[in-house]
Amino acid sequence: MTRDGERVIELLNELGSRVGNVLSDMVPPAAQVHLLNAQRELITALMLIYENRVAPAPQARRARRARTGRRTTRRDRKIDIE
Repeated sequence: MTRDGERVIELLNELGSRVGNVLSDMVPPAAQVHLLNAQRELITALMLIYENRVAPAPQARRARRARTGRRTTRRDRKIDIE
């Protein structure tokens, strides 16, 4: 992970903890657990999106196979529908 990615994680964690401290007086404990789980999922999704956009392009592509020129069995032929 890049240094920028680490900074983003630190920023999101700090923001989450500050919002959590503010909401802890107003939100019931069961809802706090739910909000913390949602926060973790959101941070994970944002980091995956970030890493996907920052990641370098793959170097080599897989070569396609050449198509066979002729079918070998009767079963491979088209079936006439009346």
